[in-house]
Amino acid sequence: MELQIQDLVSSIRKEGVEAANAEAEAIIAEAKKKADSIVSGAKTEAQQYKDAAEKEIAILKESAEVSAEQAKRDAVLAFKSEIQKEFEKIMAAGVGKVLSGKALGELIRMAVAGENIADCVAEVAEVSDALKAELAEEIKNGLEIRPTKNVQHGFRLAAKDGSGYFDCSDDGIMEMLMPYFRDLDFN
Repeated sequence: MELQIQDLVSSIRKEGVEAANAEAEAIIAEAKKKADSIVSGAKTEAQQYKDAAEKEIAILKESAEVSAEQAKRDAVLAFKSEIQKEFEKIMAAGVGKVLSGKALGELIRMAVAGENIADCVAEVAEVSDALKAELAEEIKNGLEIRPTKNVQHGFRLAAKDGSGYFDCSDDGIMEMLMPYFRDLDFN
């Protein structure tokens, strides 16, 4: 009987150990399954973060490129504008110098050539003795020369009846010439 009890105890122990081992293996298998699920979820989440970051980087890069292109265009336009302003100043000073003295008399003479001089008025900034001497023949033939505040340099040739005028003042010449220089392309 003692032997039977020992066999029984041994049998119970064996079954208990086997049951415990089976349960341990099931727990380990479940833990591995959960760990694999957690790792898989973490990899998926990491990939989503990576994809979102790459998308944001692409957007920021494109935005930076657009901003850089805009800044370049703005700089070119500002440069062009400044160059045009300086050119206008230089040109205005040059035109003003040319439209004075003997050259002014010659220009008025050329402008009235072929016209009925008696019907014309040359408006200038100042009627000087030098200008009267330069245009003595035209004045004798009826050309009137008078000062006006509307002309700083050069002259305006007007019809005495007020029907029209030809503007050869510095402002008039600049107005005629500048459209040709504003359309310059600095690209």
